Amino acid sequence: MMKDFSTLQSLSAEITIWKSLLKSQVWIHSSCRRLKSIVDAEEELKKYKLADLTYDILKKYKKMGFSDKGISELIGCDADEVYNLRKSLGIIPVYKMVDTCAGEFEAVSPYYYSTYDETTESFPSDKKKVIVIGSGPIRIGQGIEFDYCSVHSVLSLEKAGIETIIINNNPETVSTDFDTSDKLYFEPLTEEDVYNIIELEKPDGVILQFGGQTAIKLANFLDSMHVPVLGTQPKYIDEAEDREKFDEMLEKLNIKRPKGKAVWSVKEGIEEANKLEYPLLVRPSYVLGGQGMEITRNEIDLVRYLTDAFIKDTKNPVLIDRYLGGRELEVDAICDGTDVLIPGIMEHLERAGVHSGDSISIYPPQNVPQHIIDKIVDVTYRIALELKVIGMINIQFIEFRDELYIIEVNPRSSRTVPYITKVTNVPVIDIATNIMLGKTLKEMGYSTGIAPQTNTVAIKVPVFSTEKLPQVEVSLGPEMRSTGEVLGVGQNFHEAMYKGFTAAGTTIPKAGSTILVTVREMDKENFLPIAKKFHELGCKFIATAGTAKLLEDNNIPVQVAKKISEGVPNILDVIRSGMIDLIIDIPKKGNDIHSDGFKIRRTAIECDVSIMTSLDTVKALVDVMEHRYTPDTVEVISLSDIK
Repeated sequence: MMKDFSTLQSLSAEITIWKSLLKSQVWIHSSCRRLKSIVDAEEELKKYKLADLTYDILKKYKKMGFSDKGISELIGCDADEVYNLRKSLGIIPVYKMVDTCAGEFEAVSPYYYSTYDETTESFPSDKKKVIVIGSGPIRIGQGIEFDYCSVHSVLSLEKAGIETIIINNNPETVSTDFDTSDKLYFEPLTEEDVYNIIELEKPDGVILQFGGQTAIKLANFLDSMHVPVLGTQPKYIDEAEDREKFDEMLEKLNIKRPKGKAVWSVKEGIEEANKLEYPLLVRPSYVLGGQGMEITRNEIDLVRYLTDAFIKDTKNPVLIDRYLGGRELEVDAICDGTDVLIPGIMEHLERAGVHSGDSISIYPPQNVPQHIIDKIVDVTYRIALELKVIGMINIQFIEFRDELYIIEVNPRSSRTVPYITKVTNVPVIDIATNIMLGKTLKEMGYSTGIAPQTNTVAIKVPVFSTEKLPQVEVSLGPEMRSTGEVLGVGQNFHEAMYKGFTAAGTTIPKAGSTILVTVREMDKENFLPIAKKFHELGCKFIATAGTAKLLEDNNIPVQVAKKISEGVPNILDVIRSGMIDLIIDIPKKGNDIHSDGFKIRRTAIECDVSIMTSLDTVKALVDVMEHRYTPDTVEVISLSDIK
């Protein structure tokens, strides 16, 4: 009987598997059919000219989801011509309400999507209204921070008695909750989709500043369509975004920036590199979250980078800048056209070359001399007024050899806005939104300059999800990798740093902890005093031969680990053994999946061992360790108590 039951169980499991496989095959087949229909439609479209497109033909392709731009590329004309034809034929999208009640009773949620049907369910009011453009899908470099900005702008608009409309297409955000704004359009943030809604709603203004780079890229298009943009005008947004115009402005204002050039070929890149001298920071023209950025230290690396970059994008130049390895500083400022308010200056712990989103950020700054702070205020003021900023501006600086350089200006909110708002108690988005509505800083009780510093130290520490992304580089660099952040607030730097490390899940070594170390030659001198402090605090070292010799020569006990190529047990086996508490790996070069360093870092992540790739972070860690904080010895500080 038991045997028969077991057989039945086995048969049942097999049937379940076959059903699952059958469903998968059906889904795959269905998906393939849909994809084939799109490909077939594209081939059909290529046969037409603009004059051939009748009402029925054009309506058919719009229903299938083809954009005006997509159609124009296939038939060989401008997108404007397709748009004008579509309008003349009366082919416009209608908007249906999302059924949030699953048909049980009438849905009244003002939550809309577009379709090329016959009747609409979205009826514009005659109230004063403003559209806020969201940031679209969350991705590394642009995430929930911008959603915070969009939502708080909507709250401020509602207080002013203005009807609010959000355009965004990410269901995992607060801005796309049906009750956040008066109306929500769940639509892609493309020129066509956004403009279709604007044509329907006819808003009194559109706000782009709070949707990150995705939203700000719409500025020139909306300006060309005579759409009223609230805040900084598209002309001045373009002046900040365009490399040549921006350089001209800085030269006019006599403001320093790292020397650089936009190049259009590998040959031109090599020529400019020889003038600028290595190391160099190279990046694409239009970049989000530092994607594609790299520090090149020789011509071989530069040629490899440029060759690859121009294969990927032939329409835009590559930007080459002299790399300055100084202290990075950042401000989010608010300007009303006359006065400029800086809620606070943020100091980055890691030196320049690490993306600002991956850097540990400190408020108020702990190591910045007063004359540099004064210069930051002056430069911020002059840039904001020159760009005629109305609302927000983000500026990133480098302090290098006691001089201040500009590295980036963003005429919008940044990912640090929620952080600086919380730790300074300055309602940044509320102020900026009201300025866009016509108020001044003085009318709201604020003055030019830096807001008074708080009585606490607040430190933002990044959080990474690299364990969920196989074969992804771990080391910090110009390309952003963090997927979140935590906040440590304390009475002093070390207490705040301890809380930040702890919240981020970083292992803080104790006496007896074992640290695995591999440091490049150029960093050994800077690493030595850090190693001595770890040793004095009772930590043990395991290191590769070169780093081990440095430690031995300075009377620091160390075990030597074999390189990967030297047999077993090697350094990867040591990591997998479970005896390592912390790994310090300062890479020669990131993003090389064939290097030993990459394999070490990935093994660390896979074995859930804390790893640090920046000496600046390591130094902060050992300083925190020296103060011997524990959960019982630190005070819990409420953000509402920060003054």
